Amino acid sequence: MSREKQLGPGIHSITFDCTGDPYDVGLFWSALLGRPLADDDKPGDPEALIEDPAGGPRLLFVRVPEGKTAKNRIHFDLKPKGRTREEEVDRAIALGARVTNDLRRPDGGGWVTMEDPEGNEFCVERGELG
Repeated sequence: MSREKQLGPGIHSITFDCTGDPYDVGLFWSALLGRPLADDDKPGDPEALIEDPAGGPRLLFVRVPEGKTAKNRIHFDLKPKGRTREEEVDRAIALGARVTNDLRRPDGGGWVTMEDPEGNEFCVERGELG
């Protein structure tokens, strides 16, 4: 196999469509993930950006005219660091998320499905502290 066939593209950005202000949705994810918005992002801008300091994909929030019509086909599964799943769920709610399905099990497994303020789904799994 040639080297060209072995190399695939890198993921540069994961893009979220927003009908509201991309800056507001970006602020939610910035606070949830502990990553700052780009210095030049302002309320009312058509897009907002969160860089990954570790060099991973950026999160890009872009205003679009059409609203969400179905369940996301891709979402984040978040694993809390330094707090329990319950603490992370409570923190996400305080930031503006809402619980859509609680699939926690008595043995400590499972997850909680949530939506950000724009309706994008994500899950919170059990973290290192439970």
